[in-house]
Amino acid sequence: MKAVAYQKAGPITSPEALVDIELNAPIAEGHDLLVRVQAVSVNPVDTKIRKNVSPKNNQWKTLGWDAVGVVEAIGDKVTQFKIGDIVWYEGALNRQGSNSELQLVDERIVGHKPKTLELTEAAALPLTAITAWEMLFDRLQVPKKAPESTTILVIGGAGGVGSITIQLLKQLTNLTIIATASRAETQDWVKQLGADYVLDHR
Repeated sequence: MKAVAYQKAGPITSPEALVDIELNAPIAEGHDLLVRVQAVSVNPVDTKIRKNVSPKNNQWKTLGWDAVGVVEAIGDKVTQFKIGDIVWYEGALNRQGSNSELQLVDERIVGHKPKTLELTEAAALPLTAITAWEMLFDRLQVPKKAPESTTILVIGGAGGVGSITIQLLKQLTNLTIIATASRAETQDWVKQLGADYVLDHR
């Protein structure tokens, strides 16, 4: 299978930073789905891993965490998916990434792709959406019903996590949302997402 990978951490300007290679197709076992990747997105974690983490024993490391694809094979313990399902997910740091034709991913961190989203739209969401959700409702324990006039400030409202955070807050809580954005077009966009007030963080 085709993949884009690297063998040694370093600057993206290096000729070996990202290399087109051929790898053996992985085999699904246990809870694994073998997914034929159809769309991916790039996140800050991709650049950080690429710059700072060298694979062991001169192996190839394939980046990419967010992905959408079609299930081609399943392991013997898979119960939630079948061959042909279209799925979306954020992969795991300790496994090969989605910048390849085929990827193994544990079914327990996978969902069926929403039918209302295009492939590229769905691929852009997993990492930012999970980060926003866990920040709001797991870590900060933001209440769905807060006392009147409860306000929340979203720094970087036009960023990936910030933009998802605003939408989750608007749909799932009654909080007044203040967000920051600097350019006129991003301020307008943040308002469209649901921010009640927008501040220029400059």
